Amino acid sequence: MDLIIKNGTVVTPSGMYKADVGVQDGKIVEIAASIPAEAKEVVDAAGKLVLPGAIDGHTHLAMPFGGTISSDDYFAGTRAAACGGTTTVFDFAMQDFGESMVDTIKRRDAMCAPDAAVDYGFHVAVKDVSGGLLDTMAEAVAYGVPTFKVFMVYDFGVDDGVFYQVLEKAKSCNALIEVHAENRDIIAARTKEFLAEGKTDAWYHYLSRPEFVEAEADMRAIQWAKSLDAPLYIVHLANKQGVEAVTKAQQEGYEIYAETCPQYLEFTSEVYKRPDGRNFICSPPMKGEESRQALWNAINTGVISTLATDHCPFQSYEKDWGKDDFTKVPNGCAGIENMYPYMLAAANAGKITFEKAVELCAANPARIFGCKDKGAVEVGKDADLVIYDPELDFTITNDKMHSDCDHTIWEGVSLHGYPIATYSRGRLVYRDGEFVGERGWGRFVKRSRI
Repeated sequence: MDLIIKNGTVVTPSGMYKADVGVQDGKIVEIAASIPAEAKEVVDAAGKLVLPGAIDGHTHLAMPFGGTISSDDYFAGTRAAACGGTTTVFDFAMQDFGESMVDTIKRRDAMCAPDAAVDYGFHVAVKDVSGGLLDTMAEAVAYGVPTFKVFMVYDFGVDDGVFYQVLEKAKSCNALIEVHAENRDIIAARTKEFLAEGKTDAWYHYLSRPEFVEAEADMRAIQWAKSLDAPLYIVHLANKQGVEAVTKAQQEGYEIYAETCPQYLEFTSEVYKRPDGRNFICSPPMKGEESRQALWNAINTGVISTLATDHCPFQSYEKDWGKDDFTKVPNGCAGIENMYPYMLAAANAGKITFEKAVELCAANPARIFGCKDKGAVEVGKDADLVIYDPELDFTITNDKMHSDCDHTIWEGVSLHGYPIATYSRGRLVYRDGEFVGERGWGRFVKRSRI
């Protein structure tokens, strides 16, 4: 064998058990109570947990936004992912007007392939369905990308009619539609009012798009999906009413999924009152404490299916463009290196179980997005593995992170327990605080939801 991880505790969504894990040619080939230590590399994981690598289903690497480009390119972002125990990332390939869905994928893959340090996939962000482009969704599904996103906000977002068409097409070609749900017109009206009144600091970013602005769009999106009986995945859910709407739809038997992000579990809208509040500007914004608690409850009840990061960081000087006008702040925060450690620390503290952390961060994203070789410590799966020390204390500071961003909203957050090693298809890519992987190692993951 190439690698044997001995004496660790394997974590699955259904339980934890002590076992050795054997790896050959990038695959898990044996899991047993004891595997003879005959391998090129033998790692003793006594007292440690052995976990599947996390899957971050929501990132924006090298993304043009707000007059700049997000600070992490495909190398920096995937490097940071590896150092946080994430072994697969899904980035959004933004369709250009007049561009087919497959051409969109190929264009971004040409950027990503030379740089990615871990495996990667894409979701296509849909802008244009005119002139037969809607039919190219089926071509993208056949190419290995069965997931698409629509934005109900921003100047590149789609109108309600296009959203409905995309949902209808998705049902016919076995695709899954993801939605950024906020009410664009209400945001515009509230923003205009605040600016006219000279209310320009970060707090008014939150007030321009508070709970009800997201909740209304959640409910509208769910209603359309229900009318077509089309599957729907709500990205970065951040509000209590939205949780309630998802819960009701799921109880009625509809295929509705919800994702949330660590920033909505840790922070509330009070961060926008801080002197550095503009660094926390993302959309949707962090909400009030009632919503934060509702998200945690939805995690424990299974209403929320996945954790992801919406990783889209910008440098401090770019965030400072909006110090006197919140509308000029590029929207987005770092998180790709923090998601898995944060959720595992929550498990270590008893807020959730380790099984739930693995379900949210690995097993469910693999199942929902169609990654048949990912998401579990099982024979036949890719050897995407994380060794986690539950006794290691770690305080997040930007100088310990592996992003190219010059700050982190997670500065000073202390975690009990932290990953000490990450393997991508059996290859060590992170160890004891250092990236030891390789630019270009990552492979494009083609998927099917069948």
